[in-house]
Amino acid sequence: MNTRLNYRYLLPLSALAVLALAGCGEKAVEEADIHVVTKQVIVTEAAPEAIGPYSQAIGFGDQLFLAGQIAIDPSTGAMIAGPIEDQTRQVLENLKAVLEAGGMSMADVVSTTVYLKNLTDFPRMNTIYAEYFSANPPARATVEVSRLPLDALIEISAIAAK
Repeated sequence: MNTRLNYRYLLPLSALAVLALAGCGEKAVEEADIHVVTKQVIVTEAAPEAIGPYSQAIGFGDQLFLAGQIAIDPSTGAMIAGPIEDQTRQVLENLKAVLEAGGMSMADVVSTTVYLKNLTDFPRMNTIYAEYFSANPPARATVEVSRLPLDALIEISAIAAK
């Protein structure tokens, strides 16, 4: 029997273990088309350095998981001290830079989570957000929080996929 497997994503199992679980013989190991996907840490100087023990983003297969970004200007390392519109724009520019470092763009974003210090800022934030996601916008959740790092007014995290 000629069994050809095409496993796109596998947990870190040995090829023999996977094929044994699939009921295949050892000969299938040589014929199998097996891809083990591992996580890739994404780092770019075009976005603010992580301010804690986390990565700017993690790539996994065709997906990119972006850490929350706040309105830090990567060229100065300082927080933008402006209204919600200015902070939202900087946050989205930071996300854009991380996406590009991971080989993706804003068009690849499938989901975002927006954290606002004050939910009354939502309409003003949404106007800027719409500039970055004008066509086929991603799914989104927006929540009000009591406090954000460095007393930011907004933080956004995202998931992108090819």
